[in-house]
Amino acid sequence: MIDLKAEVYGVELERLGSIYYYNYLGIEKIEILDNVLVQTENGIEVGRVMMGPVTMRFEEIGYEPNSIIRRVGDDDKKQIEENVEKAKEVAQYAKQMVRALGLKMRILDATFTFDRSKLVIYFGSDVRIDFRELVKILAKRYKTRIELKQVGARDEVKMTGSIGLCGQEACCSRFLRDFSSIKMELAKTQQMMINTAKISGRCGKLLCCLKYENDFYKEVLKNVPNENTTIEYEGKPARVVTVNVFLKEVSLQVIEENQPIIIKVPFSYFNNGNS
Repeated sequence: MIDLKAEVYGVELERLGSIYYYNYLGIEKIEILDNVLVQTENGIEVGRVMMGPVTMRFEEIGYEPNSIIRRVGDDDKKQIEENVEKAKEVAQYAKQMVRALGLKMRILDATFTFDRSKLVIYFGSDVRIDFRELVKILAKRYKTRIELKQVGARDEVKMTGSIGLCGQEACCSRFLRDFSSIKMELAKTQQMMINTAKISGRCGKLLCCLKYENDFYKEVLKNVPNENTTIEYEGKPARVVTVNVFLKEVSLQVIEENQPIIIKVPFSYFNNGNS
């Protein structure tokens, strides 16, 4: 089996979007953070180089990479600026048409490919939308291929921006490229108050930052028994009342002389093979 490899650059087509790999056969040197024109399935698009050059196997990439056409030049910059301004006008017009048609959707952004062969309009909605009439109106006005792309709640906040509960810009709009699966178990492990309003972001989903320290909590709680379980403690049955990850201690209820007694036991007891 032939092990195909290519020297590629990692390019983002939208801010904090997925990284796509492109090869480059040109003479002009490509640097990190350069804006480049690349060939995509949608046409020619503008991207930013985020990594490379690096040699990768096609198996690692998962597809045969397209090519970087060239670095963005002065003439290209003028075209890009015109596209951006035109896209702003598209977004405003689309919002007007949405109101006129009574569609329950939020127009978030609009972008043209570099060559204006395609127009993508991003929107959010809480219900299923029939936007065929809207597409007809937009296609008649702008005379290009049009795609209306619905984004999820997390991506909507990523596009519009927000302030997190920590007071900083939301992680999704600041540095996150991909969203991890966030489950309630993470909040329970970290002993946060199970109040969804306090552990949810602007998107209404559980906070992405619950994932950041989860490995630390899992390591600290390794070998520590769960609450409401019964274990053997110094030869006697004991019920685990509470597990305090911050104080690193477990409260056990044991029966002595027919009376329940609470005993505080450090995590180190269980990590020394006593569980």
